[in-house]
Amino acid sequence: MPAILGRLAVAGLACLAVAFATMAAIAAPPQHGLAIFGDLKYGPGFTHVDYVNPDAPKGGTLRLSAIGTFDSLNPFILKGTPAAGVGGRILDSFLYDSLFSRTSDEAFSSYGLVAKSAEVAEDQTWVIFNLRRAARWHDGVALTADDVVFSFNLLKQKGRPFYKLYFANVLKAEALGPYRVKFTFDQAGNRELPMIIAELPILPKHYWAHHDFTKTTLTPPLGSGPYLISAVNPGASITFERVADYWAKDVPIKRGLHNFDRIRFDYYRDATVALEAFKAHQYDLRIENTARAWARSYDFPALRAGLVKKVVLPTRDPAGMQGFAFNIRRAIFADPRVREALGYAFDFEWTNKNLFFGQYIRTRSYYENSPLASTGLPSAAERVLLEPLRDQIPPRVFTAEYAPPRTDGKGGLRANLRHAKQLLEQTGWQIRDGKLVNRKTGAPMAFEILLVQPAFERVVAPFVRNLKRLGIEASIRIVDTAQYIRRLDSFDFDMIVASWGETLSPGNEQREFWGSAAAERQGSRNLVGIENPAVDTLINKLIYAADRPALITATHALDRVLLWNHYVIPNWYFSGQRVAYWDKFAHPATIAPYEYKLIDVWWVDPKKAARLKAAATP
Repeated sequence: MPAILGRLAVAGLACLAVAFATMAAIAAPPQHGLAIFGDLKYGPGFTHVDYVNPDAPKGGTLRLSAIGTFDSLNPFILKGTPAAGVGGRILDSFLYDSLFSRTSDEAFSSYGLVAKSAEVAEDQTWVIFNLRRAARWHDGVALTADDVVFSFNLLKQKGRPFYKLYFANVLKAEALGPYRVKFTFDQAGNRELPMIIAELPILPKHYWAHHDFTKTTLTPPLGSGPYLISAVNPGASITFERVADYWAKDVPIKRGLHNFDRIRFDYYRDATVALEAFKAHQYDLRIENTARAWARSYDFPALRAGLVKKVVLPTRDPAGMQGFAFNIRRAIFADPRVREALGYAFDFEWTNKNLFFGQYIRTRSYYENSPLASTGLPSAAERVLLEPLRDQIPPRVFTAEYAPPRTDGKGGLRANLRHAKQLLEQTGWQIRDGKLVNRKTGAPMAFEILLVQPAFERVVAPFVRNLKRLGIEASIRIVDTAQYIRRLDSFDFDMIVASWGETLSPGNEQREFWGSAAAERQGSRNLVGIENPAVDTLINKLIYAADRPALITATHALDRVLLWNHYVIPNWYFSGQRVAYWDKFAHPATIAPYEYKLIDVWWVDPKKAARLKAAATP
């Protein structure tokens, strides 16, 4: 009898545990939006965001350019080169909706899209999403919790390796009903996980049951988003058509967006050809990334006549890091002193003056142009994080503020090269017969700088000449887009020009950028090949920060360690967005400060379009 009573007691406790767990799930209040720290800008009753025209007219065509080629409409796998606009990773897409969608006027907030609300455990160990019953695929089939669970499992198991790492802390996804889905996490305190899952691209289970997800395809896939693919000319163009009865057109986070009836991307061989096509009005809008072109290549009749507008849109986006990135998997770049030495051969001041018309600012942080960028010496709070890692990180993290080498901008690089030579000698390199060789093996220092944009050759060539003055044989190789992507995915390069975009709330993606687990995983964004336990520790401190000040402190500390390891030679940034467009558009007066997606919020002004057409008529 006592044994029976004991078993009954255990069973009773188990039932109570289940009951309490259920009550906890029910007790979490539904939220219309998610913010990693602080309050949401928009309340439960908001009707649209501030940077749109909620009554923007629909219609017209937006023609855009893309460089290179494409051979797939499946952006979720490593194979193939996906077409512009189809999305991939955790990115905006014309074709697919996500559970929640971010705003562009908050640091990191998102609001319900496919899901009308979310319930988050107090300790962030799970999140439940309540789906909108109105959500539909383009074929009219309802979008349900089964699609969400299917998408999570499919991407994690068969998608790009990125997904496996990005969702590493998500134990499981389960449908609690047709319109209710729960994600359970493997630990508490990761405030970003609910928001990461909220951005999961949702794929149709019933469609992929009859198609091979692991293969490239040029057959337009089924989606649920504001556009569908209406025409594909492989490698040359892709056209998206607005879904007139798009199910989410009146959902607050979507109202006023997606105003063009058609969006077409035409592919060009390189940026120079694309610019000439723009001048001939082969497409309508161009975001210019080349300072020289912006300064010297837009003086053409249509612009002088006012038919083309040329503007710089303000932005408060973090600039992130762009730089000459070393592949430290290569033996010649294994020593950070070698990497530091090569940085002295890059003359930014001369480059900015002579090639960029003084338009750029030198990058000094991986989180440039934001409060997350480290400055000065570590604060007391940063030292608390850094001191336990003292034997794993460069000593200068504690004693000096990082600053890239400078010159007078007149080509006087002798002092910098002299210092570089001293660093190289310390690491076993010496000059013999005008060449830098390894003192022990006699092997010369030679490497290739891999490029995909021919226009970048003029920027890299002076750097190569300066390296030659050190006895280093650096060569430039330009390859097409498909080959470039393949080589990056397999880390088959010596040095590249790489960039890592950042937000005001960095989090789990930092593992993908700098984490040891991503270093040898094909297709990851850890292009440098960083396997550093101190970096891993600081990434975790960042991810599990309890509040905004703790996040900033951890990011500052991580920034210092990345900088003083000399994983890249920092390049430059421009604090704005250069836009040239044929004057047929209108846009809201308010410009969002972060990640301003003008393609989403602009529209065709019929009067301007008619005027432009009349001007083009002989």
